[in-house]
Amino acid sequence: MRILITGASGQLGCELKEVLKAEELTLADLPKFDVTKASVEERVAAARPDVVIHAAAYTNVDGAEREPERANAVNADGTARVAKAAAKTGARFVYLSTDYVFDGRKGTPYLETDEPNPLNVYGRSKLEGERLALTCCPRTVILRTAWLYGTHGKNFVKTIMKLAQEQQELRIVADQRGCPTYARDLALAIKQLLQTDLKGIIHAAGTGDCTWYEFACEIVSLMGSSARVHPITTAESNRTARRPPYAVLANTVLSKNGIDLPNWKDALGRYMREYETVRSSAFEVH
Repeated sequence: MRILITGASGQLGCELKEVLKAEELTLADLPKFDVTKASVEERVAAARPDVVIHAAAYTNVDGAEREPERANAVNADGTARVAKAAAKTGARFVYLSTDYVFDGRKGTPYLETDEPNPLNVYGRSKLEGERLALTCCPRTVILRTAWLYGTHGKNFVKTIMKLAQEQQELRIVADQRGCPTYARDLALAIKQLLQTDLKGIIHAAGTGDCTWYEFACEIVSLMGSSARVHPITTAESNRTARRPPYAVLANTVLSKNGIDLPNWKDALGRYMREYETVRSSAFEVH
């Protein structure tokens, strides 16, 4: 299978490269592959992909409030550009989206059929990307995930690990609830998804749910750190963009098709063991 991965050097992209290494991969990322440029259509055509996994995105939630034009240029218009190119080659188009397309007022896990209502620029740009992808490519899969972390790049888990080593007191938001998702597990789910003929909107997040505060407590506990974690409100965090208070995703479609992501606690423990192994080997003297 010929697979083009956009955002190939990101958290998910790096895991996809490993999980799908037996396939014929074309890896695309900045600066050569800029979704805001028309040249990406030629790059997609040249790869002759059977599948395009579109993981490239503008992901700075607070930054999107300051530069909405950039967020939309990447997440909406850029997605349309890549989706149209995929359609021209007859490829399947897998677009990575977000739990932030919801407003968090539901109070029970969001189904694929629930109506989105994003609270911030980032969520609106990703939702517009969803709509454009479905319009531009008939073989589109919208894959919504949440609270992603992995070995590569910046993420909440790495931030908490660093802070717990530097500070004795951490203040973490306790009134937002969601689904932490290990990028390796998501990549494995995508690999299974590619063996099906599913299309349309699909949720793919770690099972179970927690608040950012509970997530941080689990990280600190697994570290064996003596740092104390204190709950704060979203208002006290002084973030620019509004966040949904409840953004738990139900993986209904995947589960019906025999694809299950691990519980977030189990995944976190595995991630931290693997991450420490990677870090230790990097510091070994040869």
